[in-house]
Amino acid sequence: MTEGRESEVLLRQLDRHVADPRRARVPADAELADKLVAALRRLIDETAVASAADRAQVRAAVHYVVRRRAHRPLSEDIRVVNDILRRLGRADLIVYRTHEPA
Repeated sequence: MTEGRESEVLLRQLDRHVADPRRARVPADAELADKLVAALRRLIDETAVASAADRAQVRAAVHYVVRRRAHRPLSEDIRVVNDILRRLGRADLIVYRTHEPA
């Protein structure tokens, strides 16, 4: 699969995940979930021509979120994605559960 095609597939997976009416969203978590999806979208866009190893980590982050288990808290998704963001050197995309540090 070409890099561009792979990015399109990942973006579609995120879109379906966000649009899924069964996706339980606690109102307090809605903003955090939106920030997480926005960070993943940006990561997908900005790593479309990155190394295969980096793209594999991006795929892993997206798949972890879109295959979310109902019992798994959003904080766990954020923790896993943030770990991947740090490994990729993308601390600028980290999702904070509280206000971002100054």
